Amino acid sequence: MEALTNNLFNIQLLLESGGLVLWAILIASIVMWTMIIERYFFVYFIHPTHIKRALATWQERADRQSWYAQKIRQGMIAESSASLKQYLMSIRTLIAALPMLGLLGTVDGMIQTFDVLTVFGTGNARGMAGGISVALITTMGGLLAALSGMYFSTQLEQRVLRAEDTLADVLRRD
Repeated sequence: MEALTNNLFNIQLLLESGGLVLWAILIASIVMWTMIIERYFFVYFIHPTHIKRALATWQERADRQSWYAQKIRQGMIAESSASLKQYLMSIRTLIAALPMLGLLGTVDGMIQTFDVLTVFGTGNARGMAGGISVALITTMGGLLAALSGMYFSTQLEQRVLRAEDTLADVLRRD
């Protein structure tokens, strides 16, 4: 219990030393990870039932060879593809935005450092270190969040492509 309290205190200190930009990175990361987890849940648990339903609907059709039937098949595949790709662009956008938020924190930290230099000169090392600390912590936070999201996002996009191909193959069989 003491270790948990100590870790939470360290996280609080880190967030406070990173300033508002680190809080923005945290919020963006939580949103990104919520969407990633939701997409994984959809792909692995909900989408298989959609495939079964689409297959049952397709097999109920007497006509599967005509131009009209093929357009219905294409529509079913397109509808499934759209539901699979939901939020993927938003996830990618957040992955691209997180390093930019880290860069914003870097600029903010350097401005703090230059403010200290302007007022106190080079004699206040502690004041300069505070600004440099903000710069480094926010840069690290933005890059770490983006890199972790990038791996899972890429893996998720590959899984979505395989799921699209699977549905197209399943509906192709007669």
